[in-house]
Amino acid sequence: MALCLMGGHEALRSGQAERQRTVYTMGWSMSLKQVRVTGGNRAGRWSGRVATALIGTTAATLTLVGPAGAAPLWPGGPELPSIQEVFPGLGGQVPTAPPAPVVAPFSAPSVNPTHGETVGVAQPIIIRFNEPISDRAAAERAISITTSPAVGGHFYWASDRQVRWRPFEFWPAHTQVTVAAGDTHSSFTIGDAQITVADDNTKTVTVTRNGEVVRTMPTSFGKPGHETPNGTYIVGERFRDMYMDSSTYGVPVDSPEGYRTYVEYATRISNSGIFVHAAPWSEWAQGNTNVSHGCLNVSTEDGKWFFENAQKGDPVIVQNTDGGVLNGWDGLGDWNL
Repeated sequence: MALCLMGGHEALRSGQAERQRTVYTMGWSMSLKQVRVTGGNRAGRWSGRVATALIGTTAATLTLVGPAGAAPLWPGGPELPSIQEVFPGLGGQVPTAPPAPVVAPFSAPSVNPTHGETVGVAQPIIIRFNEPISDRAAAERAISITTSPAVGGHFYWASDRQVRWRPFEFWPAHTQVTVAAGDTHSSFTIGDAQITVADDNTKTVTVTRNGEVVRTMPTSFGKPGHETPNGTYIVGERFRDMYMDSSTYGVPVDSPEGYRTYVEYATRISNSGIFVHAAPWSEWAQGNTNVSHGCLNVSTEDGKWFFENAQKGDPVIVQNTDGGVLNGWDGLGDWNL
């Protein structure tokens, strides 16, 4: 790295010299603080010789080699002090140019969560592009994810138009996150660590918030042939009421296992159709028998509580069923990848 000392003059008076220089390197500059050199006439002559050597004989460029003394400028000539010795304020630091900005190989994408949202500790960052991405590594370099406190994580691609990022473990509660992806920016907050565990051994749903149990609910899982998959689900959208229709996943309504049922307080936990919802018709089975088509049936009171207290991005962990494992590419199954 070359350091160019430009312009200025020295005022020598009463054996003392004050000087100020501006360092230019790679198109930018910074001012060095004034350095006072004291001594008698002899010292003044020495500092003048240093200034002449720095500004005149070698003025164009001096290569910085660290705090070691500079080599003689000519055979047998006097050894000059290093730049750090002449300018103590510089220390051992050599100015460097800021890194060149990364040009995003994509137009402004959409980012989920959106700016200002508060989400749960299992929420992934989802970036959807307007065009297919051929160079995934270049796209990742153009995406900045900043967290406070620091959180480690990784990218994974759902398609050539969608990349996701999630932490290695659940987000710490109340983390602040900022995403910059080309011309799109989003800053959001992680809320309380609300974690729900649904255990088929006990047929209960237990909800903890920041480590404290806040609700325990009897439940009924999927019956034989419709077993609820194990795994970590992510809370998605919520419906105050809705119709659940078996034809949406290929089972005709008029078939033996078909249905079209009105339900209240439905909280989606998978894109494959699994909800936590009020099911007053199965309260007799909740806590002892599995009778649903895969959803977690709870009482109306418990369904309403979950609907009102669960937030987007909360994890729901299902365990000890005979239903295999939720597909990691379900859209809400990222933690099973």
